[in-house]
Amino acid sequence: MNTIWTHLNSVSLLDIALGRWLLTVLALFATVVAQRLVLSTFHTLAASIADATATRLDNLLLEAAERPAGLLVLVLGILISLHILQPPAEAFPLVNFADQTVRIISIMIGIWFLWRLIDGLAAYLHARATKTESALDTQLIPFLVKTLKIFLSLTAVLVVAQNMGYSVSGLIASLGIGGIAVAMAAKDTLANVFGSIMILVDRPFKIGDWIRTSEFEGVVEEIGFRSTRIRTFAKTLVNVPNSQLANMVIDNIDAMPKRRVKMRIGLTYDTPVEKLQQAIAGIEQILKKHIGVDQELSMVKFDEFEDSSLSIFLYYFTKSTHWTEYLQVRQEVNLQIMQLLEGLGLAFAFPTRTVHLETSAETVPAGRRKK
Repeated sequence: MNTIWTHLNSVSLLDIALGRWLLTVLALFATVVAQRLVLSTFHTLAASIADATATRLDNLLLEAAERPAGLLVLVLGILISLHILQPPAEAFPLVNFADQTVRIISIMIGIWFLWRLIDGLAAYLHARATKTESALDTQLIPFLVKTLKIFLSLTAVLVVAQNMGYSVSGLIASLGIGGIAVAMAAKDTLANVFGSIMILVDRPFKIGDWIRTSEFEGVVEEIGFRSTRIRTFAKTLVNVPNSQLANMVIDNIDAMPKRRVKMRIGLTYDTPVEKLQQAIAGIEQILKKHIGVDQELSMVKFDEFEDSSLSIFLYYFTKSTHWTEYLQVRQEVNLQIMQLLEGLGLAFAFPTRTVHLETSAETVPAGRRKK
């Protein structure tokens, strides 16, 4: 055995002994096997833990670490193989370069693992948030995820730059010197970020709400760092800076617990008092029997002598605040009122004017006076 090994070391290829070539090939083969074992182990652990525990946090950790761990094993195995091969530095200066490259790649793999972990936690927290009554966590999760990813990206840039030989302390110092100038240039962006924080904390609306301001009206699609996207009913998309939106008077239509109906019915002046009383009582019964009308408050009152009608005032609320359901309730109530008034023989008034002409003997021509 020693003779074979000595013979292999006595023969070289590209100034490298065949024995080291053989060990390098074995190391690469072991690296591939180790990578397969690591991936298989992660699969097995994920399956066993999923059955053993009720929480998904441990599964998220394993899922986030599986592919980065496999890649890290492969990179380290290649580095070990290069060290075993030991190519001559004057001909193949690979070892030092490989050491620095693997160090940077390892850092990037760690960043990749954290990025995957953030995505997994975001999906987990979003699934939990949809089961809660509060809408704050549903809106806050995307905001926190974006913040963590931005912080992670900046950290990755600084760490990689430091490992490449750049002076990070000098970079941070220069950023501190230019911080005031950057803050002045980005004051609008910072104002929008603080505006988005105020929107999330005060919760004047949430994603999916129908809101109305003096300038626009529509449904909230997304609350971002800089702006909030509003889909108008004309299907256009309005991007409103959060700094402006935080200072606007916002009417949240979807926040009302029930929807108001306020209207008048005008009857003609020849309506008898008895028929008017029957009409009022009949409309009250219609509102009481309709399942879509909220029974907490409803009023039907004859309150005005209009110029052309006897006006009956209706005031009630629908249980549903959804636009189409609200309109459906109004339609059904209105049709029942029309049927009631037709059954009573009453007519709706419309603007009319009656002109009375009076004549006297002094104004009638003499030839037409009766004798």
